[in-house]
Order: sequence, then structure tokens, then C-alpha cells
Amino acid sequence: MRVAVISDVHGNAVALDAVLEDMPRVAGVLCAGDVVGYGPWPGECVEAVRREGATTVMGNHDRAVVRDTGFRFNDMAQAGVEYAREVLDDDHIEWLADLPEERLAAGGDVKLVHGHPDDPDHYTRSSEFSPRLLDDEDVLVMGHTHVQGHEKYGEGIVMNPGSVGQPRDGDPKAAYALLDLDRMDVEERRVEYDIDEVQAAVEDAGLPTRIGARLERGE
Repeated sequence: MRVAVISDVHGNAVALDAVLEDMPRVAGVLCAGDVVGYGPWPGECVEAVRREGATTVMGNHDRAVVRDTGFRFNDMAQAGVEYAREVLDDDHIEWLADLPEERLAAGGDVKLVHGHPDDPDHYTRSSEFSPRLLDDEDVLVMGHTHVQGHEKYGEGIVMNPGSVGQPRDGDPKAAYALLDLDRMDVEERRVEYDIDEVQAAVEDAGLPTRIGARLERGE
């Protein structure tokens, strides 16, 4: 069985559309959180993720939009949270509020979290990948760092599909991954999209211009 894995869409509908168009036929879509935040299309991204029937967990930006959180945001992130609160309708808010912070998928073979199995707000860098992160699952999926990568161990796979909407690994192309659970393989993919369109929409929404400017540098 092959599934697609996405994370950190961050309100970037143009990047998400490009990823969905590039995506081959799969048995399902898994999302490691932060559907909203930063970008100018939070509602459209919620709708697209729901339309795909994606198994989704709550990211720190998703959580901040729907309830008080102790996570410390910079000015750009805070602006994105406040914008999402303004434009999302009640149905979108309710959907985000109902997302769990941890979820099993593929019959329990895959565990989805946003930051770390023990701390949803921890940035688990690739240097911290270890088979010790695995519990009973075969694959652990994390997001949050916006950096694509995976490691395969005898005990299973630890992976981060990277960020659809705001990559931070120096590559501006939207990131996602294909996970083959029969072969226990990960294919990391990158997709070009129209960054100029996103930058124009960021300005039209009155969001900080750096949200759009950083996209062309993948930072």
C-alpha cells in the first residue's frame, strides 16, 4: 500500500494544489499538521485537505488559531494566526479544534505527530532521528521543522515529508513524500509552483511581506 504524506501546508493553496496535481494515485493521504498559519488561504487549504480525506493531526499553528497556546510565535507567525482567525468560518474552526495531536493510520502501522511523540511543539531535527522514537508503529511521521528527510532502521522508518507551503531547507519547491508500506520505502518529492502568485496574495491580505519573500529562498 502506498500513501502520500504532507505537512506544514500553512495556508499556501497554490503550493498545495501543485502537490495534489503531482501526486500519483495513492491509497490515502496523511497530514502531519499545520494546515493553516502564515499563508493567505487558510480556508481553501482546510477545504482541500478535507476533500482529500486526509488523516490529519493538529499542528501548533492549527492549535493557536482555535485556542490559547503557550507556543511563542514571531511577528510573521502571529500575523498568520490572527488572519486565519478572521477569515475562517465556524466549520473550519470546528474541524481544526477537533484534530488530535497524535493519530495512528494504516491499521496502526503509521503514527502521525506534528513535532515529537512526547512533545507536539518540539522541533525534531534530522540529527535527532532514531529508532528509539518508534513505539509499536512501523513508521513515525513528524512535521514542524519544514525540512524534508527520512531514516530507515531495522525497527522501521522515521520521516518528515517537509513543508508543502513553506520549505526551510533551501529548496523553494513544495515538499511531500510517498510512503510505500509494503516495501517500507520513502520517495521524497519536490514540486515547483507559482511563488509570485503567493507573494501577491500575501500583500493583498495585508500579511507581512517577508512571509512571501522567504518562499523564493526556501527559508
